[in-house]
Amino acid sequence: MYYDWFSEALQQEFEPLQLLKESERGTVTLIRHRASHQKFVLRSFTGNAEVYRKLLNYQCPNLPRTCEVASKDDQNLVLEEYIQGDNMGVMLQDALFTADETRQILRQLCRALWVLHSMGAVHRDVKPENIILRGSDAVLIDFDAARFHKADGGSDTQILGTTGFAAPEQYGLSQSDASSDIYALGILINVMLTGQHPSSQLADGRWGRIVTRCTQINPDRRYKTVLRLLNEL
Repeated sequence: MYYDWFSEALQQEFEPLQLLKESERGTVTLIRHRASHQKFVLRSFTGNAEVYRKLLNYQCPNLPRTCEVASKDDQNLVLEEYIQGDNMGVMLQDALFTADETRQILRQLCRALWVLHSMGAVHRDVKPENIILRGSDAVLIDFDAARFHKADGGSDTQILGTTGFAAPEQYGLSQSDASSDIYALGILINVMLTGQHPSSQLADGRWGRIVTRCTQINPDRRYKTVLRLLNEL
C-alpha cells in the first residue's frame, strides 16, 4: 500500500531533527532530506486528513505548502513545507503588537482563511501558536483540527480547538463553519493588542467594535465572510 511505501521512503531518505509537538493524536517532527539537506515538517496523526489532501492543489504565501499525504485506516502522514520564522505565541510573551502590525497580519490571515473557506474547509484552531511570522509574511499552520463543513450536518461530532479561541458552536452546540474561524480571529485581534481575552479587557475604539462583532455568540451576527472582515481592516 502507498502508506507503507511512503513511510519506508521517509525513513530512508529523511533524518529526524527535532520533535516539535506531541499530543494524544500524534506528533509533529522537523526532518531533513539526506541528499538535499532541505528541511520539512512531518505530521503523523490519527483522524481525517481530507483537508491536507485538498491543500495539495493549492498554493498561498500565507499557508504552508502540502507536499504529500498518505493515509491508512485512521493513520495519516503529511509531508509539509517547513516555515522558518517567529512563532506568534512566543512573541506575545515579550511584547504586544501595534495597531498597524495587527492590521497587516490579520489581512494576511484573512487571505489564508479565504483559501480554506473557498474549498469548504474550516481551520477550527486559529491561535497565536499556529501563526508563524516569516519576514513580512504571516503563515497560518496546523490543519489537524480542520474539517470540511457539511451543509446537512448537525453539530460537530468531535470537539477540537483551543479553549478561549474556539467558538461556542465548537463545543457541540452546532456545526462549526467559516464563522467559527472569524470568532477566533476576533479573540486573536484582542490578544495581539491587549494581551487579554476580550472578556477581561476589550481593545479600545474601533478595534473593540471589530472584536465584538467577530465574537458574537450567534454566528449569524458575526462578519459573514473573512472578506467582509478584510474590508473592515
